[in-house]
Amino acid sequence: MKQATDPAKERYALMEKIQMVDFALVELTLYLDTHPQDTQAIQQFNQLAVESRDLKSAYEQRFGPLRQYGGSFSGYPWNWGDSPWPWQL
Repeated sequence: MKQATDPAKERYALMEKIQMVDFALVELTLYLDTHPQDTQAIQQFNQLAVESRDLKSAYEQRFGPLRQYGGSFSGYPWNWGDSPWPWQL
């Protein structure tokens, strides 16, 4: 029998993955600003960008919008007021 997962733990775990990937993207961006010819770093950046997009889409499907100003769609009714908000995790 499969145990039910705790939605709050699932939310925090997924947010932590998103934060780790996005941190790596920030660091790679800074690195690539000074090493624009590093094809391996560019490849890693692109892979992480896809992973970040996929993780954020998975988060939004499960827990609601994550990005504002057109980066995320809202369900009906408008669900930006639902909490916790991403920065509250």
